[in-house]
Amino acid sequence: MKHLNRYIRPWYGYIALTLAIKLGGAILELFIPSILKTILDDIVPTGNRNQIFLWGGAMLACAAGCLIFNVVANRMSARSAGQITLRIRHDLFGKLTTLSARQMDQLTVSSAVSRLTSDTYNLNQMFSRIQRMGIRGPILLLGGIVITLVMDAPLALVLVAMLPFIALIVYFVTKKGVPLYTKQQEVLDHMVQTVQENISGIRIIKALSKTQAEQERFSKINGELSEVDQKANNTMAITNPAATLVLNFGLTLVVVVGAFRVNSGSILPGTIIAFLNYFTIILNAMLGITNIFVMCSKGIASGQRVTEVLLLSEDLQLQNIPAETSTAHIEFRHVDFSYNNVENNLRDINFSLHRGQTLGILGATGSGKSTIIQLLLRFYDPDRGQILLDGRDLRSIPAAELRTKFGVVFQNDFIMAGSLKENILYFRSLSEENCRMAREDAQAEEFISAYEEKEEHEIASNGNDLSGGQKQRLLISRALAGNPEILILDDASSALDYRTDAALRKALHRRHTDTTRIIVAQRISSVQDADQILMLDDGRIIGIGSHEQLLRECPSYREIAQIQMGEKEGM
Repeated sequence: MKHLNRYIRPWYGYIALTLAIKLGGAILELFIPSILKTILDDIVPTGNRNQIFLWGGAMLACAAGCLIFNVVANRMSARSAGQITLRIRHDLFGKLTTLSARQMDQLTVSSAVSRLTSDTYNLNQMFSRIQRMGIRGPILLLGGIVITLVMDAPLALVLVAMLPFIALIVYFVTKKGVPLYTKQQEVLDHMVQTVQENISGIRIIKALSKTQAEQERFSKINGELSEVDQKANNTMAITNPAATLVLNFGLTLVVVVGAFRVNSGSILPGTIIAFLNYFTIILNAMLGITNIFVMCSKGIASGQRVTEVLLLSEDLQLQNIPAETSTAHIEFRHVDFSYNNVENNLRDINFSLHRGQTLGILGATGSGKSTIIQLLLRFYDPDRGQILLDGRDLRSIPAAELRTKFGVVFQNDFIMAGSLKENILYFRSLSEENCRMAREDAQAEEFISAYEEKEEHEIASNGNDLSGGQKQRLLISRALAGNPEILILDDASSALDYRTDAALRKALHRRHTDTTRIIVAQRISSVQDADQILMLDDGRIIGIGSHEQLLRECPSYREIAQIQMGEKEGM
């Protein structure tokens, strides 16, 4: 939580003013019972109506001032709490976008969403509640006790004797509540994950008639969340009733003791009435303070989760590695990599590619094709070996510089709700000519021009109103529009028919001769014209060379060629 102080520090002056206004309202509220005592004990017996109206007016003025001060202070607390939370949420989102793929794997997307939403909301409520009751509650509590001590010490001591019991209740309940709210947020992470999976997979769920099964899965995690939430709330719910019970017991003692003291002539009835008013003020102040502890329990638990992310160190740090003289544009040198640090997903990957050449990557599912791409983009660092770009180790190239060199289309890529043009530009300042040529090369111009609005046509989130082939052509247009040094197509033409796929490859060869291309595919026809083809199996290179070389030297490649194309060469 200490890390969050830097977000609060710029608002210290504003918060101090808010608390000062709250202090003024609390002081005015404390005057009201004393004025009532004066009216009942000193003014009413004299029968002076003018004095009654005068002191009554003073009571009304205090009540009005208290109302105005509290309204103003509450609005100010809402503003400062909102702005502090805004900055925390902004930096948290920024931090999440800079995490390495490995760190995000450990954090999980569902946990990131939960921390960015519900946890920051809990912090907002804590900041606001502390300002609203953080000064008002203690002032009303202590002020009420001091004034009652001055009025009549024996009666006041009855109330004071109750406070240690309330303090113990608050301490033990809060101590137990923080871990429960932490667990509650963790279960909420799992619930968010379940909802995300259901929403993203809604079509396949319906297609396989698994709606009931998914409802049962959701009901299970929802029941778990409800159980944890109920346990946390039951624990915290002890505070108010227990505190009220103790204070009401004290109130009973005040009435009994006060009755004896009035009967003995030690105090006047107005003092008892004032005492009861102060007792109500003290009771409400205690309840307000206990509510602060409840909200702080949630806020502390959420603050710890937010801080965990904000304090994550940079995983992929920039290293000072001297550049080498190399004729290769891209070079993998005996690269090993493991996602879980137990079993290697890539083993001894070794190849080089010159500028303008095309590399095709083939292999069964899980053979490591996409992993090579993620290492090249430096989403992960290799466990062993080097990856060089123009003789520079990727670990020595700033991320902002490195990513500008690539145009990438992944297997399951991102399409946002908006126009086709917005999806191609994707917040970049690109010329209309570049976008038009990118659409033509990606073979997307045909279906885009068929819309009445052309490239201004609006599409749904994730491109749900586009066919698979249209999505891929749109995504390839986005990748080509920036004229990248390196174009990566990770199974990006699987939904294209053979004619469109051939036209795409022809356009890439004709207009992007200086662009180094890496094509991950399942179809040999998509990579057969590549300068080099990698054949992967279980993270190892089992064949490397041209199409003709692999037909002669790689049985696995030859088998796929026979199945897909009826090739007989090399047999």
